[in-house]
Amino acid sequence: MKLRENYTCPLEMTHDIIRGKWKPIILWQLGKSRSSLANLERDIQGITQKMLLEHLKELLDYDVVAKQSFEEYPLRVEYFLTERGEKLLEAVVIMQGIGIQLMQESGMESILKEKGLIG
Repeated sequence: MKLRENYTCPLEMTHDIIRGKWKPIILWQLGKSRSSLANLERDIQGITQKMLLEHLKELLDYDVVAKQSFEEYPLRVEYFLTERGEKLLEAVVIMQGIGIQLMQESGMESILKEKGLIG
């Protein structure tokens, strides 16, 4: 994704970097721990490898995510949040908290319990 040349405010630019269904979920997963591509694909239900790679590339381009390659066979790569990614994760955590509250108000506690988000 290429950033536009003109923005009305910084929030608009930040939104462009993390917008979409999958990027906040990728940030959430990487906020738990470093992860390989295979583990991310397994942990994020419904995402395709192509979409995951595309979003990781964009997050890498904007220094939200970094990766470390290990010189071993088979080659192992781990993705992790950068300092900027950690800051964005704080916003994602707030958004998730609002989502939890809304789901509880809508009677969706079973989904939250299934995901281990509430007791």
